Amino acid sequence: MTKSRDRWSLAAMVFAVLLAQVLLYPGVDRLVGALGATTDLDASMWFLAAEFAAFVAFAGVWGAASDRAGRRTPFIAAGAFGGSVGYLALALVPGLASLSFGAVLALRALQGAATIGAFSLAMTMLMDLEGGHGRNMAAAGAAIGGGTAMGAPLGGQLYEVGAFVPLYLASALLAAVGLLALAVDDRAPSGDRDSLARAMAGLRRTPTLFVPYAFGFLDRLTAGFFALVGTLYFRSAAGFGLDPGATGLMLALFFAPFALLQYPMGILSDRIGRTVPIVAGSACYGLVVIAIGRAPTAVLAGAGMLAVGVLGALMSPATMALVTDLASERERGVAMAGFNVFGSLGFLAGVVVGGSVASAYDYPTAFLVAGGLEIVVALVTLPVFLRLNVGRTATFAD
Repeated sequence: MTKSRDRWSLAAMVFAVLLAQVLLYPGVDRLVGALGATTDLDASMWFLAAEFAAFVAFAGVWGAASDRAGRRTPFIAAGAFGGSVGYLALALVPGLASLSFGAVLALRALQGAATIGAFSLAMTMLMDLEGGHGRNMAAAGAAIGGGTAMGAPLGGQLYEVGAFVPLYLASALLAAVGLLALAVDDRAPSGDRDSLARAMAGLRRTPTLFVPYAFGFLDRLTAGFFALVGTLYFRSAAGFGLDPGATGLMLALFFAPFALLQYPMGILSDRIGRTVPIVAGSACYGLVVIAIGRAPTAVLAGAGMLAVGVLGALMSPATMALVTDLASERERGVAMAGFNVFGSLGFLAGVVVGGSVASAYDYPTAFLVAGGLEIVVALVTLPVFLRLNVGRTATFAD
C-alpha cells in the first residue's frame, strides 16, 4: 500500500509540474506581449525555448547530484520551490523593474533550470519503485498527459481573465509540489557515488539508452511544435482563427486521450514488450502530424489531434519503461535525466525549427517538416531498436 501511495503521490507531482507548464501555452502570444515583446511568433518561440534550453542544461546536473547524494526528495523540493519563485518573478518583476524582454527570457531560463529538477527527479523516484516498470512509467505518463490535458483548456480560460493569471497558478502548483515531495519516502538506491563523472559515464557504458532517447526526442519534438506552431496556427486567421479558450480545447483533443490511455498502454507494454507499441505508434505518428497541417476544417484538424493523442499514448510509456529496462539501478537518475535532456532537446527543436519554418514559409510547410522529421528519425533508429533484446516485465498488484 505504501508503494501504491507513493506512486500516485509522485504522479501527482509530475502532474502539477506539467499542468503549471502547459497553462502558459494557449495564449502565449498574449503573455509575451504583456511582458514587453513586440512580435508574436518570434517572441513566443524564444520564450518557450528559454525554458527548454535550461531543461537541457540542468537535467543532467540534478540527476547526477541526486545519484551522488543517494537522495531524491530534498532535490525535488528545492527544484519545486525554486520553480515556484521563478513563475512568480515572471509575473511581478518585469512590471516592478521595467525589464527588457531579454531580461525576461533570462528569468524564464532560471525558472526552467529549477523546474526540471522537480520534474526529472519525480520521474526518477517512480523508476526506483518496484511493481513493474511499465506500470510505474505509465503512472508518470498518465500524469504528464493529465497535466497537459487539463492545462491547455484551463490555461485558455485563465487568459480570458488576465495575461498573468496562469503564472500565478503555476507558482502555487510548484509550491505544492515542494511540500508534497517532503512527505514521500525516499527510495534512492544506496551505494558508491563518489564521482559525478562516474555517474555520467553510465550513459557511455549503456549506449543502447540512446534508442529510447531518440524516440523521446521525437515525442517531445511534436509536443514543442504544437505548443508553439500548433497554438498560433489554430489562432491565426490563416488557420482557424480560434480564441485562447477554443485553442486550449483543441490542444486538449490531443492531451486527453494521451492521458487516459497511458496507464493501460504501459501495462500492455509490460505484457507484450516494448517493440510493438513503439514501432506501431511511430509508423503513423508523423503522417498524422502532416495531415493536421493540411486539414481544411477545424473538425478534421481536431480529429487529427485526437489520433495523435492515441498514438502518443501507445508510444510514451513503453519508451520511458525502456529507459528503466536498460539502465542499471544505481544510475537511474542520470539515465532518466538523459531521457529528459533528449526530450527537452526535442521540445526545443520543435519550437525553434517549427517556429523558424513557419516564419520563413507558412504553417502547412512547418507541419510537413515536423512530421517528416518524425518519420525520418524513426526509420533511422528502428533497425537498431529491433536488435535490442528486451523481454516482458512482470507486473505485481500493490
